[in-house]
Parts: sequence; C-alpha cells; structure tokens
Amino acid sequence: MDLGLTNKVAMVGGGSKGLGYAVARALAAEGAHVVIAARDSDAVRRAADTITQETAGKALPVVADLTKADAIADWHAAAVKEFGGVDLLFANTGGPPTGTALGFDDAAWQAAFELLLMSVIRTVRLVVPNMRARGAGAILVGTSSTVKEPVPNLALSNVMRSGVTSLVKTLSLELAQDQIRINTPVPGRMATDRLQYLDEINAKRAAIPVDEQRKRAAGAIPLARYGDPDEFGRAGAFLLSNAASYITGASLQVDGGLIKGLL
Repeated sequence: MDLGLTNKVAMVGGGSKGLGYAVARALAAEGAHVVIAARDSDAVRRAADTITQETAGKALPVVADLTKADAIADWHAAAVKEFGGVDLLFANTGGPPTGTALGFDDAAWQAAFELLLMSVIRTVRLVVPNMRARGAGAILVGTSSTVKEPVPNLALSNVMRSGVTSLVKTLSLELAQDQIRINTPVPGRMATDRLQYLDEINAKRAAIPVDEQRKRAAGAIPLARYGDPDEFGRAGAFLLSNAASYITGASLQVDGGLIKGLL
C-alpha cells in the first residue's frame, strides 16, 4: 500500500526515543521529511542521524523543551525554514510523574498541564495556518491507555490526557472544513524507557522483582506480550497518511487487546 507520504513534512515531538522516535522513523521510511524535537541535544541529534541513514527520508533535529511556547515556536520555524512548510504533526511529549491525585501540589498540576495539554494547543495553533495554506493536513496527538481506563498512581496522566482527548475531538470538528484530520493513537504497554520506569515503580510497590512485575503485566494482555514501539510507529504513520483519509476524531488502540471496554 502506498501511504502517500513521500516528501511530506512532519513535525514529531519527543522524537529522540520511544514512541516519538518510532513514528518519526516509520514516516521517514515512507519518504517523509521529519523534524524531530526533544530536550536532550545529543539524543535528538543521534536519532536524526540514524533516521536519515536508515530510511528514504530526511531528519532534522531540534533541541526544544516542549513545555515552553518559545521552544515550540522555534521548532515550527525550523521546519518551515528547512522544508518550506508542515503537512503532518505528531504532538507528543514524555509522561508526567507518578503519584495519587491528592499527592501533588499546585505546581505539579500546572507542570502536567503545560506538558500534556498546553504543548498540544500551542503546537496545533502554529501548524494549522500552514496546513490550511497547503490545502490539507493530518495531526496525531499522543495519549495513553489511561484515557480509557484510569491507572492507579498515574493521576496526572489520567486527568490531563483525558482533557487532551476531548481537545482532539473538538479540533476534529473545527478543522474538518479545512481538510485537516486529527486523531489519537492510544498505546497500551509498549516496550519503552517510560514503561521500564513504571515497571520498576510498580515492582517496588508490590515488593517483587521487576521481571516478575513485567511477567504479570504481560499476562494481563490478550496477546501476552508488550508492544514493540515500531508497531506503534506503523500505526501512527498510517493515521497520518492518505490511506487514513476518511478517519478523523478517532482513537486507535494499539494495545494488544489490553483495554477491555467496547468504546
């Protein structure tokens, strides 16, 4: 299947590792040019070099703290300067700290708001005028299985990502007339550094070895394993591609059957 991504320009947040890197690599493998942003300068440059060397596309690294409006503006400006515009966006950041709802102070809630919600609003606000000028566009917004089933000890993620999902649905209605699609891929337990971190925390709470925690967690998944980030990357590339041209305002679960709800 031709995904129609050749020479498309994509901004990908959190692109130095994990799910952001997986989406960036999948897009570049289809011939897209990706502008990846992350805080770690060495990591984002290594990621861009690897993507360029291993795929048919090009990768431009941008060092940016995506909780900051100025950094997001610089990221967007770099994409426009290098490639002339933006066709695709994966608005994605790392996850917030673990903890209970009443265990965080105002500063922690505000930081999670900036990280998960405002980063999306600011980035979409910048790319939409360019997409309108180009006649169409596609946007993905990173979420989590917590939007379907709140997870214990992930209060900040549970609350903020649910708000992000509502934002995406709202934007899908507002942007459809401009032929700009926006969707959310919903990852389950994907084998990333973030999941390793959560497994370590949960193992400590349960007073069991990390390997046992991982085994228990995988056993709760119908496919009986953690997902490979590349499996998520391919799903993300599909949703951003012409092959998904009639899909907007949707949440696609990439979870091995983990989420049991009907909707």
